[in-house]
Parts: sequence; C-alpha cells; structure tokens
Amino acid sequence: MATITFKGNKISTSGNLPKVGSAAKDFLLVDEDLGRVSLKDYTGHRLVLNIFPSLDTGTCAASVRQFNKIAGELKETKVLCISRDLPFAQKRFCGAEGLDNVITLSDYESGAFGRDYGLLIDEGPLKGLLSRVVIVIDKNGLITYTRQVPEIADEPDYEEVMENL
Repeated sequence: MATITFKGNKISTSGNLPKVGSAAKDFLLVDEDLGRVSLKDYTGHRLVLNIFPSLDTGTCAASVRQFNKIAGELKETKVLCISRDLPFAQKRFCGAEGLDNVITLSDYESGAFGRDYGLLIDEGPLKGLLSRVVIVIDKNGLITYTRQVPEIADEPDYEEVMENL
C-alpha cells in the first residue's frame, strides 16, 4: 500500500504501482461510447496512462488539457486519460474543451483497474476513486515509467513524463 496526501492529510491506496520493467497487466475499461477496451486494443503503440480521481476537479481537468497538448505532438503514442468518471461526463468534458488528442476511459464499472494497478484510494474523502498516477508503457507492453503524485491536489511532472518517453 502506498501513502499519498490529500490537502496535506495522509491517505492510503490499495497497493503499490507496477514495477518498471514488468509487463503491463491487461485491463478492461469503458470508452466514451460505452464500448469495452483492453490493453490489447493498443498493441503496437506507446501508451501514456494519465490516471486521476475526477474531471470535476481543477487539477484533473488541467492534466487532461496538458496531456491533450502533449499527445498532439507525439507519434505512435496514445494518451489514455483514466478515471472513475462516467463515460458520458468524460465525453462531455472533452467535447466542451475541444480535446481530441486524448482517449478517455472509465473504471466506473468494477474498479478492477484501480485495484490491479495498486492505485485505488482506500480511505478518506476520495475513497473509491483513482489516485493521480502517470504510467508509460512501451510498444512491447512493458512499463517504462511510473509516478504517483505524492499530493493528489498537484499536477504530474509533465517534463519528467516526456523525458521518459
């Protein structure tokens, strides 16, 4: 279990992030059209998983906007923005913001992604949501970078992510 903070208060997550060098665990998430997608659907692409609690917060919204800018400059790379928001809300947000370089996916159905990747928040006011994490997966399905943001109200280090692509 990892410990992070929410507005300075310690909270724990369901486990530890996958290790760099390990194979990414398959997942089943829901896309904006209510289709089910898995890791296998992105075979042959590098992936940046931008994981966060909810688009209804300023920090989460800002991270999706920034990763949308980054995704527009990347080749052979897909940026997956993953939360437990309903797919309708994710689609509405990206449509209103004009964001079309990222792919939004939801773990609302079972929470299995959050548990399997060790990043589900276990306690506190955000219990049941996903913690703020960035994971990079190479074309072969190996994890090359992981970072859990220590204070959930802070944005990820975008430059560090880019350096690890």
